[in-house]
Amino acid sequence: MAEPRISFDALAAFAAFADTLNLTRAAAALHLSQPALHAKIQTLSRELGRPLYEKVGRRLVLTPDGEQVARFAREQSDRVGRLLDDLRVTPMTRPIVLAAGHAAYLHVLGEVIRTTLAERPGSLRLLHTNRGEMLDAVRAGRAHLGVSVLDAIPNDVVSLPVATYPQVVLVPEAHRLARRRTVKLKDLAGEELVVPPQNRPHRVSLERAMRAAEVPWTVAAEIEGWPLTVHYAALGVGLAVVTGCVTPAAGLVARRVTDLPQVTYHAVHRRHAGDDPRVAALLTAIRAAHTTPTSRSRRAPSTC
Repeated sequence: MAEPRISFDALAAFAAFADTLNLTRAAAALHLSQPALHAKIQTLSRELGRPLYEKVGRRLVLTPDGEQVARFAREQSDRVGRLLDDLRVTPMTRPIVLAAGHAAYLHVLGEVIRTTLAERPGSLRLLHTNRGEMLDAVRAGRAHLGVSVLDAIPNDVVSLPVATYPQVVLVPEAHRLARRRTVKLKDLAGEELVVPPQNRPHRVSLERAMRAAEVPWTVAAEIEGWPLTVHYAALGVGLAVVTGCVTPAAGLVARRVTDLPQVTYHAVHRRHAGDDPRVAALLTAIRAAHTTPTSRSRRAPSTC
């Protein structure tokens, strides 16, 4: 029996579809008609002998086989792109995709992104994701590199620490705790805090720590994202426990909470993605922009 033959054209078409799970948008991006794109995907599915997507309710979703094929297709597209760059003697010209959340973009990656884009305009494409979405994007090949705080280190991707910060409490300059260099959780007893919505990782870990220390506190407001959290703390709504790289607003001071664990941001990529010189260069720049976790842990809390 002859081995199935898979065309790169069909793989590229399926990768575009997998990124949107929308035949109309994918066809437009490829400058194809929707029937032509559908035919390419059906041919690929028939050649592989596997269904690649299915309809669930009103949505199209990839099958497990489809996820695997999409990941392979993206990797092949990257390899072909790098080959073409090398043949044109213009390496590292294709953009790499970086996935991270609001806090990482603002406080960990901002300067690296600014410098990278100043030196090589168009060399980055940024995906805004939460922690789970970042890992999904990296695993599926939709992102070359992801950056986030991780609760647990996954074993199916490469994970490297890039920056570690203490946790600090933001208090008004006139607050009783502003006179302290550091505080403990017990010092927050009875305080009203500006916190993330329930079930967010930071909220969960803070509640767990306060409960273990038997510290009573109340919710002043539930706010999504560090910028609004800092803003409402500056308005006097309540105190806020944040990562130490967050810059206090005018009228606030940051005091390290010594019995809360430090927070480490990790860069995550697929096992062979580090062979891509574009990914390696970006990862080197990110790690070089921050001190090592060991040296940072010995310092007082500061901004990024």
